[in-house]
Amino acid sequence: MPFSKLGLSEPILNAVTELGYTAPTPIQAEAIPLALKGKNLIAAAQTGSGKTATFVLPILEMLSKGETQKKKRARALILTPTRELALQVCKSIEAYGKHLALKSIAIYGGVDYEPQKQALIDGVDIVVATPGRLRDLYTQRAIHFDEIEILVLDEADRMLDMGFIEDITKIIDTLPEQRQNLLFSATLSRQVRELAKDTVANAIQLSFNKEGEGKPNIDQWLITVDKDKKSALLSHLINENNWQQALIFIETKHGAGKLVSQLEKRGIESECIHSGRTQAIREKILADFKAGNIKYLISTGVSARGIDIDVLPLVINYDLPFPADEYVHRIGRTGRAGASGEAISLVSRDDFKNLCMIERRLGHLITRKAIEGFEPSKEVPISVLNFEPKNKPVRGSNDEKSSAPSGKSKRESSSSRTKPNFESRSKKSDTSSNRSSKSSDSKKLPPNPWNV
Repeated sequence: MPFSKLGLSEPILNAVTELGYTAPTPIQAEAIPLALKGKNLIAAAQTGSGKTATFVLPILEMLSKGETQKKKRARALILTPTRELALQVCKSIEAYGKHLALKSIAIYGGVDYEPQKQALIDGVDIVVATPGRLRDLYTQRAIHFDEIEILVLDEADRMLDMGFIEDITKIIDTLPEQRQNLLFSATLSRQVRELAKDTVANAIQLSFNKEGEGKPNIDQWLITVDKDKKSALLSHLINENNWQQALIFIETKHGAGKLVSQLEKRGIESECIHSGRTQAIREKILADFKAGNIKYLISTGVSARGIDIDVLPLVINYDLPFPADEYVHRIGRTGRAGASGEAISLVSRDDFKNLCMIERRLGHLITRKAIEGFEPSKEVPISVLNFEPKNKPVRGSNDEKSSAPSGKSKRESSSSRTKPNFESRSKKSDTSSNRSSKSSDSKKLPPNPWNV
């Protein structure tokens, strides 16, 4: 089916054609006509499925017949978890709406309030915002929501993981009751379903994570290694394999800077992004990485959410993430659009609980490979797929726990984020695991993460 059959007007179709797109992705083909009819939607779709265009194109179409006439008003609101993603969505709006007169703006923390405030005061059609900064500007009366026609919650699961539920709820409480609601999430967890129940009434639910449909071609494997040997192992792997580009995930901003220095001492150039770097520097590094000018980018989990590269060959988990869904998000940066990808994790003994939860989430063990000279002195046991921790890990992908950059709102700093809960995906198997962990092979395994 071509884009011309979706019900989009000529200016938008021309922009899509100029960008080189010929046919919509499955989620676009099914969701765009429904959105154009004003339906409320809840869609589960992984990174790389084309979900941004899925909500941007119908918003542009529905708003193209007019413009915001009043000061401090907007007609569509898109909430995103990070500033990088807000900027990415805003760029998509500009690209798809290049032949329209609609105005859009990205609102996020870490930068001066005044330019954002003034743009809102002047009036825009579409606001793309992180929840904390938007709520701050609302309390400063820089924007009113009484003319919002469309609300989009993008990457809803990630916003909840980052503790934005209070900000989201407060914002939604101020919106007009008569509006269209579109919710997109990589996973439909219990928390996301609860949010959707309260926010997206009478919604049509769509899922594009079915078995075999668009399943990424990702070769996943791990290497067990002592924690203090990880940087040496990473350097060895880079030199031995001559990787052309890799996105390396690490837990803390301090660790990111330290790893850059360690690699540099071994003759390997790399860069890092985290909450301690200015927005301008982060944007430049991301642009250079996308352009291929940076081969090895070290990033905390939150900072990498705006990285959108069609062909990224390799993702490395220097540290394992918590919660387990974050692992799925991370490796989803590779193996996109039909391309093959590779995901490697460096796992030490203190990663064991996280590894158990990740493999439980996947429903299978990750292949282990040994690297000569880096065998761990502290053995990492084989995971138990029905493992249920008594004490939930406190580690997380949110390196911003320690501090927020200057000028960033308190609500967007991770000090206000709540630690996500690890919940069982199969109560039956959990009950059985309490009886005997040795019989895990006979238990019903959780669904594959690409099928959520």
